[in-house]
Amino acid sequence: MFSLLSDKLDDAFRRLRGLSKISESNIADALKEIRLALLEADVDYSVARNFVNLVKERAIGEKVLKTVKPDEQIVKIFRDELANLLGGDEVELNLPFPARILVVGLNGAGKTTTCAKLALRLKKEGRRPVLIACDLVRPAAVDQLATLAAQVEVPVIIPKPGEKNAVKAVKDAIYRAESMEQDVLIIDTAGRQEVDEALIGELRRVASEVRPQETLLVADAATGQQAVRVAHTFHEAVGVTGIVLTKLDGDARGGAALSMRAITGRPIKFIGEGEKPEMFGPFVPKRMADRILGMGDIVGLVEKAAEKIDQDSAMHGINRMMSGDFNFEDFLSQMRMMQKLGPLEGLLGLLPGFSKIRKQLPEGALDAKKLKRTEAIVLSMTKSERCNDKLLIPSRRRRIAHGAGVSEIEVNRFIKNFREMKQMIGGKGKHAGLLKAVQGMKNVPNMPENGEMPDLSSLVGNSFPNLDQLTHGKASRRGPGLNSAGGFGGLFRRR
Repeated sequence: MFSLLSDKLDDAFRRLRGLSKISESNIADALKEIRLALLEADVDYSVARNFVNLVKERAIGEKVLKTVKPDEQIVKIFRDELANLLGGDEVELNLPFPARILVVGLNGAGKTTTCAKLALRLKKEGRRPVLIACDLVRPAAVDQLATLAAQVEVPVIIPKPGEKNAVKAVKDAIYRAESMEQDVLIIDTAGRQEVDEALIGELRRVASEVRPQETLLVADAATGQQAVRVAHTFHEAVGVTGIVLTKLDGDARGGAALSMRAITGRPIKFIGEGEKPEMFGPFVPKRMADRILGMGDIVGLVEKAAEKIDQDSAMHGINRMMSGDFNFEDFLSQMRMMQKLGPLEGLLGLLPGFSKIRKQLPEGALDAKKLKRTEAIVLSMTKSERCNDKLLIPSRRRRIAHGAGVSEIEVNRFIKNFREMKQMIGGKGKHAGLLKAVQGMKNVPNMPENGEMPDLSSLVGNSFPNLDQLTHGKASRRGPGLNSAGGFGGLFRRR
């Protein structure tokens, strides 16, 4: 979602390249562009102004190291101050045994979905959460929470039919929850389209009854400047302890994420990056700062992979690629494994330099619908055809195209690209080194012998573009593992 801001910042940093020293005069234009980029991203005016002043003060007052170029040092300063603006360090929930979490926010921000996502996360951490429906205003809100609770397999307490008193409903629910021996109560409250006295009054009464250890404000990242005002109002009313920023997978400008921490003084604790229950995680300011600057989030990528990907199956696929035996059956398995990690654009956004790569990809290359069309082509093949692409004579291709609902040209292009990928990665092309490096990971520092995901933090500086490469555009513009002739990227390019 930060693509607009990332592009603007990249343009601003270009002005700094080639500087022999840092002075107030030679960085003035770049800082002006940075301030405008922040404002265009819906960052609060006072926050943007104060932030740029901090960067300027540090940049001019800091001694430039002989081994670091001046423009690189400013980017480093910007990154550090950006991380501080976002909150500095990750802040965890304060959850004693038992604990109560009050979830508040406007309608449409994603409160009910967030309650279920949070319950699933706590459940995976060994806690025993229970969801409590206390939104008695929005139609079907109770039913929605009950449905989501069933999906994440967490118990839910709903109010008695016809109940209209939120305080009475939550008091009864807490009493019922105590007999269930659940150790975390997550309470979904009512919202409105706008903040009004009725909403604030009800939330104050509910909060007084609940006495929560955590009061989480769910805010839609797409609301921009309004999100900051809403956060301030809710904090004054019920004492917000943390913020959950939702819909980070959309096209929003992202200014709310940069402003809310500064305006409210409360940390962003979680982010939601999709509709599925598992698309939810902790907000780590330093990682988010890197993503905004186009430096990716390798640790986040590894964490996603460790949680979602079957490592034995992944390595089996890699070994088949290197041996040249990789077929459409393997491709289908690998593609489905990748889909478990979430939207492809969000996943690739965790790679360093992807903001530059994205501009060069064909239109719609990362579209989920296009991936579905590719999957349909493979599924329209027989078992023997998936295992042996030499069987795909013209008459069979026509049948496959008809079965998948696509043109024969699209089927031919897909098969051709697949064969090129197979040839180049199968140990003969220049890209074979990528897979050989993966196969040789047993020699990587911090690689455990028990088959678990390795600690790759020590590899980031060696395996991916460094700061100098990223800020000067020296890194491969196609990015690691994303060459258009190899990997899945080659299967979706235009001819």
